[in-house]
Amino acid sequence: MNGRWFPWSGVHGGGGQPISPDRPQQYAGPELYKQAYRYVVNRVRARGAHRIRWVFHANNLSFPAAPWNSIAQYYPGADYVDLLGVSAYGKLFPDGPWVSLATAMDHAYQELCRLDPHKPIILAEYGVGEFPKSGDKAAWLTESFATLETRYPRVKAAIYWHERWQNQDETFSNLRINSSPEALAAYRQAIAKPFWLDTLLAQ
Repeated sequence: MNGRWFPWSGVHGGGGQPISPDRPQQYAGPELYKQAYRYVVNRVRARGAHRIRWVFHANNLSFPAAPWNSIAQYYPGADYVDLLGVSAYGKLFPDGPWVSLATAMDHAYQELCRLDPHKPIILAEYGVGEFPKSGDKAAWLTESFATLETRYPRVKAAIYWHERWQNQDETFSNLRINSSPEALAAYRQAIAKPFWLDTLLAQ
């Protein structure tokens, strides 16, 4: 919702337009999103579905990078959120920069921690493309798993975006875990550690 590539993004719902002169710090785009989020949760709960966990999932960077479009502006409230989520990617496109997971994630992680001091955080989407001329994907994966274990204690789950697509210039972005034998071996070695579980523990 803090990007511009989905129809439910705040930028398409009124953007940074203040909702009234009396509330200059409340903006049309984020406020509409919060209303819609709460509406869905309320409708589902009203039907008796109480075994659902609700995820507040933001992009690591806001587009546009304006105060009205910050992650906190979209937070619907603690009563409507069970998990705080973030997307944080390495290099996705041929002309993009090669960045570590920590570089991509640090600022957003801190933002989510400030929203609520107790709720678990999940890395709801992450990944990196296979671009040998820019960086070593296998090393990126190894470093990323080590970073998740040591740098982000509130992260309780990580979901890798296993995808490959063709770009408009006919190049490919291959995020798949098995984009190369080296990447697959690095991923397998990392998740074999006892730190990582393949199922959620009951709470």
